Parts: sequence; structure tokens; C-alpha cells
Amino acid sequence: MSELITAELVDLDLSAATKDAAARSLAERMVAAHRVTDLGGFLADVAAREAQMPTGLDGGIGIPHCRSEHVNVPTLAFGRSAAGIDFGAADGPADLVFLIAAPAGADDDHLTILSGLARRLMDPEFTAALRAGTDPAAVAALIRGEEPAEERVAEEKEEGTAPEAETAEAAGSVPFRIVAVTSCPTGIAHTYMAAESLAAAGRAEGVEVTVETQGSGGFKKLDPAVIAAADAVIWAHDVEVREKTRFRGKPLVDVGVKAGINRPAELIAEARRKAERGEVAAVSEAGRGKDSGDGDADRSGADHAHFGVRLRTYLMSGVSYMVPFVAAGGLLIALSFAIGGYEIASAKSVADHFVWGEADSWAALLNQIGSAAFAFLVPVLAGYIAYGMADRPALVPGFVGGSIALTVNAGFLGGLVAGLLAGAVVMAIQRVPVHATLRGIMPVLVIPLIASAVVGFLMFIVVGKPIASLQNALTDWLNGLSGSNAVILGVVLGLMMCFDMGGPLNKVAYAFAVGGLADPTDGSLKVMAAVMAAGMVPPLAMALATTVRKKLFTKTERENGRAAWVLGASFITEGAIPFAAADPLRVIPSVMAGGAVTGALSMAFGATLRAPHGGVFVVPLIGEPFLYLLAIAAGTLVATALVVLLKGARRAAPDAAGEAGAAGSDDSRVPVAA
Repeated sequence: MSELITAELVDLDLSAATKDAAARSLAERMVAAHRVTDLGGFLADVAAREAQMPTGLDGGIGIPHCRSEHVNVPTLAFGRSAAGIDFGAADGPADLVFLIAAPAGADDDHLTILSGLARRLMDPEFTAALRAGTDPAAVAALIRGEEPAEERVAEEKEEGTAPEAETAEAAGSVPFRIVAVTSCPTGIAHTYMAAESLAAAGRAEGVEVTVETQGSGGFKKLDPAVIAAADAVIWAHDVEVREKTRFRGKPLVDVGVKAGINRPAELIAEARRKAERGEVAAVSEAGRGKDSGDGDADRSGADHAHFGVRLRTYLMSGVSYMVPFVAAGGLLIALSFAIGGYEIASAKSVADHFVWGEADSWAALLNQIGSAAFAFLVPVLAGYIAYGMADRPALVPGFVGGSIALTVNAGFLGGLVAGLLAGAVVMAIQRVPVHATLRGIMPVLVIPLIASAVVGFLMFIVVGKPIASLQNALTDWLNGLSGSNAVILGVVLGLMMCFDMGGPLNKVAYAFAVGGLADPTDGSLKVMAAVMAAGMVPPLAMALATTVRKKLFTKTERENGRAAWVLGASFITEGAIPFAAADPLRVIPSVMAGGAVTGALSMAFGATLRAPHGGVFVVPLIGEPFLYLLAIAAGTLVATALVVLLKGARRAAPDAAGEAGAAGSDDSRVPVAA
């Protein structure tokens, strides 16, 4: 196991003036030690974690930290600042700065060491020794705290911070018992610091505090007997507590993780007061405790995060479950076109007409299986968006809303709306106090029943009619626009095909094009060609972007990008939905611009198409095929360039801030040098 920190990772004269510059200075030491592979990517991950919640702690401590795929091995860099650096702590700047870097898949042994450091930061003697140290090697050894694992576990049990710690059962030895849960978004530092702080405050107050740390270093549930014997519960967390119903029926103090670090004695006192008054929280499997006390004002994590951050989290929950349906269904459909041609989409059901020896039967089978998988896209997206917002009780109304979105032709955007509506309705229902006898049936019967009825009403009556009216208006507008200004029509069709990627606007443009094939004219064949060409751009652009700039995308997105090559070539625009749902403000405008270029060029080149589907597999049916493919390539390049530019600008922002901070710190040193 590599040492967590070495002398080369210690800077006892950290001169940075800002937290970004401090992170950059310490990260550069990690890069020089070959522990971080990409400075810019790692700093972007650090900045993203800092945006969730400031990492400054009372007592002059800053602990910027993150998990990152750009980290080779769990690493800690330490800097000591004479002037102090603002990390957002209430009591002022930090002079002790720890930059913690954990790989995306760090093992439990390394994370146990990191959690041990987090606990020691609560020890005044430890921080005093760090401030007095003069030798980097000695300071690194002090931080490593190379005590045997057996002693560390024994110490945790003695202090009551380990999940398996034994409670004192001797009669009268402990007058009051508290069980606590601590957690933070990264699960590396704040989780364990809050656990140590609560345990130490409990010892000082003569209270038995047993803490379950739901961090990245492991999650071992408290013994049910310990929970049953507890007089009160404290949740100090910035991510949802897992398996909350274990704590049902207990007085509950529900606060952010920083409150557990900074004011543990107040939380223990509040837990005592609630127990004395007999206040019992209504805890459900989703959402917060219904009686979290005034400590909720301290929350600074997920629940009070910026709306855009929370919205992205909800969308990613839906996308992560939807992606396998996109990949499996799309590739099956693409294979069916390769074997049987575009006309296979209109084949009879293979349940009634299947011949083992015919290739067309196998192509139809693949096409119909793929189409069945695609039918789940919108319901799964909606269902798991709702799940991300309000847990399991929201699954049923989410799926129901997504299915209705398909029924009313609301498509992908309708699924997004349905998922958000379902999650919001369930969260609202969970806030209603109910009698204890009803709590058991609420998540399995009452909530799904009421929420499904409400979401169904909203989707059928409120959302469906406006979308239907929009479709009719757009169809009339397109019919009025066709004819004299073909290039403008190509731009409009390209924008519509790429805006919602399978949603109502996409479907209106596609229906407009396919309708023209019933009585084909030169103009209607050009419209069909422009529509299909533009519809191929979004997945092709995302596939190319994930190939040329891999670092701008997550591992999952890069894997989706490989599948998107085939999906785009097959005219399956939905292949870009995972990218659009995860980052709509950058992806959708980029692919719309590319689609507009492709649609305009296809119309200008006079390309025609007699098939309603098929992508590159129907090139023999395309008029002016080479110019047609050139139009697709041009739009793909435009969309790729824009999405890379926009995503690159977002990631460059933390780097630019760090460079500015570093420059500022350089300037601040000039008078001293003079």
C-alpha cells in the first residue's frame, strides 16, 4: 500500500491567497509525485465538490477533497498558511489545509486511513502539533498516524464511533443513549469528523453516543438492539440516510453534517429536550424526518443545494436506468435494418409470421424486440427521475406518468415533466402528518394510489392538450412554409429534429416528412431526406465528441458514445438522449446548430429520399448520396465543435480561477521580497 502522504506532499509555507490557488498548489505536488494524472480534470472535480458545500471547518482547518478518475492512489497533501485562506468556515480563514484525493474506486483500507485522519482533526493536540512542526518528513509521519489497525478499531469501539461498538449495559452507567448517522456527499472527511465530534461531545456530557458512518469507507448498520435501546436519534448528513425506517418512533434531530462537527453538544442537548417532551419524528423511506427541529436551518448540503445541482441529480438518476434500454433497443433495431432493410419496420408480427430459414423473419424479430425495448424508454426515464427525488414510493406514479406521456405524444420531454411531477407530488404527500397505524401502508398503497391519480390527471388533462395543440400548430406552420424557401425549411426541420430527440417537435417534423411520401413529389422527397439527415446528427456528434475529447465526459458517457455511432448511423436520434438529459444546456443547443446546418445543406444540395427510415442502410435510395453524406458530416462536425467548446469552457473555469488566485498570491509576495 502506498503511503498516504510523504514529505514531498507537505508545504509548510503555503503562499496561496485563495482556496482555488491553494488547491492548485497542493495538486501540483500530487502531479509531480505521479499520483494525479490530469491536473485540470482533478481541479475541476475538487471545485465541483467545493460547490456542493464549503469545506472549511471551525478551528482554522480547510479540507478540500473529492473522488476523481484522475487520481491513481489515495493521496493527501498538506499545506500550512501563515496568512490564512478562506474556505468558508464561520470562524474565519484556515491555516491548516488538507487536500484529499481519492480514486473513483478506492479500496476500503485506504479510505479507513482517510477517515482516521478526519477523526484526528478533532483532537486539539494533533492540530497544535501540525502548527508547531518544522520538518516536512516529521509532519507527514504525524499525519499518517501509523498505528496498527487493531488498535484503531479498539479505540473506535472504546469511543463508541465504530458501528459495532458495544453499548454500556451496566445499570445506571449511561443515563441517556443516542444513536447517530453521519454522511456527506464524498464520504471521506466530514462523515468521520462529525462522528468523532458527536462521540467526543457525548463522552463529555456523560451520554452514550453510537454512530453509524455512511461514508465511502464502508457502511455497517447499527445493531437493531442498539437502536431499540436508544433514547433519541441524531442525523448529521448531506446525503439521504439509508434505511431510515429503522429509526422510526424515536425523537429525531435532523441537521447537516457540519452541524455535527461544529456544535455537537447543542445537538445532544436538543435530542435530550425532544426525548423529554416525547416528540417523535414521522420517518418515511424517502424525504426527511417530519420533525427535524430548528437544526434544519443548518442544512447546507443536498437539500439546500442550488436548484440546478438538484435537478441534474434527479435527471441523472433517470438517465442511468434508461441507458441500457437505449443501447439494447437501438442496437437491435440497427441490426434489423442491416439484415432486412428499412422496410422491415413495417413487417407483420413475428408472433404470427416467423420462418426459421428466412433472414427477413430474423430481421423482423430483432426489430420488434428492439422496438419493445424502446417502448420502455420514457416510462423508465420518468420513473427513475421520480425515484431519485422521493425513493421507492415515487416509482409507480413516475412510470404511470411516463406511459401517459407516450399516450399523449409528449415523448422525451413529457417523460421529464412526468418524472418531476411524480417526485414532487410524492414529496408533498410525505409531508402530511399521518397516524402511526397508517405509516406502514403509506409507501406501498396510499402514496402510489394518490400520486398516480394526481400525476395521471395532470398528464392527461393539463400537459397533454397543450402538446397536442402545439403539434397541430406546428404542422400547419410547416405546411405553410414549404415550397419557395427550401433552405429555411431545412433549417427549421433540422432544429425540430434535434431539439427534443424523439419528443413532440421531433415527431411533428418526422410526421410532416413521412406524410409527404404518401403522394411523393420532388419537394416531399427533399423534406424526407433533410429530416433523416438532421436526425442522425445528435448521436453521431456525441459519439465523435466522446472520441476526440474523452476527458470532458464520464466513463458511462464514453461507453454510450461508442453505441451512439451505430445509433446515429441508423437514424435513431434517441441515442443522444442520455447526453441531453445529463447536460441539456450545452448538448441541446449544440446538436440543434448541427442539425440546422445539415438540414439546410441537404435541401440546398437537392438530396432526396424515398424511405421513411434506415439511416446509412438506405443510401442506395438517396438522390445525390455523396452530397447527402457531406451534409451529415458537416452538421456532425459543427455540433461536435460546439459541445466540446461549451463543455471545455465549463471545465476551464475552475482552472482559470486557480490561475488567477495563484497570480494574486504571487503579487502579494512582491512587497515581502522587496
